[in-house]
Amino acid sequence: MKIKFDGCRASRRAKQQSPTPSVPPSQSPQPAAAAPMAATARPAPLLFHLAGALLLLLLAAATPALSAAGAGGGGGTIVFTTLGRSRYAFDIFAVPLNRGDHLALSPSDKSAAAEVRLTDGASVNYNGNFAASPSSDALLFVSERNGSLNLYLSPIPSSPTSRREALEEKEEDSSAQISPLLPWDPVALKDRPSLTPDGTRLVYVSTAVPAGSPRRSWAAVYSTELHSGRTRRLTPEGVADFSPAVSPSGEWTAVASPGEAGWAGEVEDLRTDIYVFRTSDGSRRTLVVPDGGWPCWADEVTLFFHRRDSDGWYGVYRAEIHGLSAAAGVVERITPPGFHAFTPAASPGAPGIVAVATRRPGSKYRHVEVIDLSSGGENAAYFEVTRSMAPHVHHFNPFISPDGARLGYHRCRGSGNGDSPLLLESLKSPGPDTVSLFRIDGSYPSFSHDGKRIAFVGLPGLYVVNSDGSSVRRKIFSGNAFPTSWDWKREGVIYTSIGPDFASESTEVDVVAVSLGDGESSQVSIKKLTLGGKNNAFPSPSPDGKWVVFRSGRSGHKNLYIMDAEDGEAGGIHRLTNGPWSDTMCNWSPDGEWIAFASDRHNPGGGSFAIYLIHPNGTGLRRLVHSADGGRTNHPWFSPDSKSIVFTSDLAAVSAEPISNPHHYQPYGEIFTINIDGSGLQRLTHNSFEDGTPSWTPYFLEPRDVGETLQASGTCAFNDCHWLDLVSQPADDGLRYAHGNKIGC
Repeated sequence: MKIKFDGCRASRRAKQQSPTPSVPPSQSPQPAAAAPMAATARPAPLLFHLAGALLLLLLAAATPALSAAGAGGGGGTIVFTTLGRSRYAFDIFAVPLNRGDHLALSPSDKSAAAEVRLTDGASVNYNGNFAASPSSDALLFVSERNGSLNLYLSPIPSSPTSRREALEEKEEDSSAQISPLLPWDPVALKDRPSLTPDGTRLVYVSTAVPAGSPRRSWAAVYSTELHSGRTRRLTPEGVADFSPAVSPSGEWTAVASPGEAGWAGEVEDLRTDIYVFRTSDGSRRTLVVPDGGWPCWADEVTLFFHRRDSDGWYGVYRAEIHGLSAAAGVVERITPPGFHAFTPAASPGAPGIVAVATRRPGSKYRHVEVIDLSSGGENAAYFEVTRSMAPHVHHFNPFISPDGARLGYHRCRGSGNGDSPLLLESLKSPGPDTVSLFRIDGSYPSFSHDGKRIAFVGLPGLYVVNSDGSSVRRKIFSGNAFPTSWDWKREGVIYTSIGPDFASESTEVDVVAVSLGDGESSQVSIKKLTLGGKNNAFPSPSPDGKWVVFRSGRSGHKNLYIMDAEDGEAGGIHRLTNGPWSDTMCNWSPDGEWIAFASDRHNPGGGSFAIYLIHPNGTGLRRLVHSADGGRTNHPWFSPDSKSIVFTSDLAAVSAEPISNPHHYQPYGEIFTINIDGSGLQRLTHNSFEDGTPSWTPYFLEPRDVGETLQASGTCAFNDCHWLDLVSQPADDGLRYAHGNKIGC
């Protein structure tokens, strides 16, 4: 049955507005010109007082499209997902490394099991670094707590004689609250901290200042005087720097950087080179090693770094740098192919020693090992550090104390310590106070229109839970479902699509209406609304409850269609867009005026997506936001007042080396808002993970964490980088573990 569609304007917010004239639907809409993107940002001054001036400067440095006065949206709550993040119960741990004249990692040394937790056991703590002082008695680290991310400096327990003594001492010290080192900083990522040897300056990565153009990373290295707050940007304008490491003297800082070329869309190993510059002012910046990442200093002339070679394996390399007039004179690979070795760590207090994270063939877990190079590369001895202590846990980003006595790393503390995953984690947002921001333990969330319930998916599984955490998450459907949206008029009706995600046009995927019934024990009914199963997905209902817009591959291309909300295709269907491209991820505005969707129609099949707007009658098509050629901007969702949308995008590129984190398919995803007239673009999230699938409800949730009455699953349920799973294993090169086992056993 074909229908003529005259538009849908039945939202409660739109009742008093004049109706839209009936316009025949457009069967072949063409994309309008793109909304203009940001102009080049004004350069930020190099030196300024951080405590008061930093925030003002950062806001002033933003372009109009990247302004602090972003989309208001009429208030409410934005909720989104971060892949795996709700399971990152990370703490920083340490083990003894050197004991007098020998390594404390040999099998005869029972102290090898003396792993000590150095952080609070409750927050998400990672990327630590021992403070550069002779006594090595302080820990620098990144911590996510109280809804924000900051850098902290914490005392380290004095050398305990047992694990029990260390834990008891840590519990006694836990009553002493530590404060963030950058309390005045705006909402931004802060990462990879180091202190200069005199303890006066903090060197770190921050994303506080917008890049000058879209799809450029905001990550830059800064130096802050701790006693005054005076801060200097060490990274040149228009360039991104990652993974800074300060030399033992404090004179030099090494970074991984893509240089002026910028980020090219990589989601695995970044195309970075190693640069070195003066820590004091960023001067004498020199490219010393092409093709490398994660630098660390063994002494003033020796750098270790990692590189992914043409054989597919990550390896650790050593470079000798004598002067900064040219590239490093000697570069040699110290780990053989056949296993992954990355994120190296070294220290002048442990000459000949380098710690690395590894992924061995046959293992799903990332572990820390120590390599003793004192007898030469061909006779290097490998010491396993973490596999014997926690074989089924990932261990990340080792670091060694300046005196060589300790080896640190971070790992998930497990379900036995700290809290289980939160249902909703409250985050501080640069947006207005009338909008609260939450991360959910699930994907594709949406609120019921009274704000009392949230539907989301587990990929697989469809779930419903009370938004205040007062109920157990209820599994509605056990198969694969995506995404979710609630009917505006019929209480307890959720639209979703069931079948494989990320599938071809002909794959069997159907839109269904799920009726929850009344009460927890009510019978759930599922009604299929689409026919033929040609990848019908992303349903979004009209505010009058009569129609559902969705995408379908029935023509051989993914285009948008509108069908009857109750009877589906049998009650009438209308084609909204038509063309050899992919239109998808559609969302109907609360006032009924617009449908937002993601599309590659500007470059069909090229992998780049932008967000477009179209009226339900097929008129008014225009492009709203596009990051850049090759860029991805997806998952639009309207604000309660229909004047803004929230979405996910690679507008800010990546903020860290992906290899340093657990698995993320798209580590560039951040959450943004924009007004539908193209103004007020604002970044809401700052992290190095994958944020996506946002939704926006008028219901305002108080900015506090929301737990569940009973937890559905424990912590640590996340994966290492999938692209490390190489199946080939080169022949044994004869290198040995210090325990006598062959490499790869």
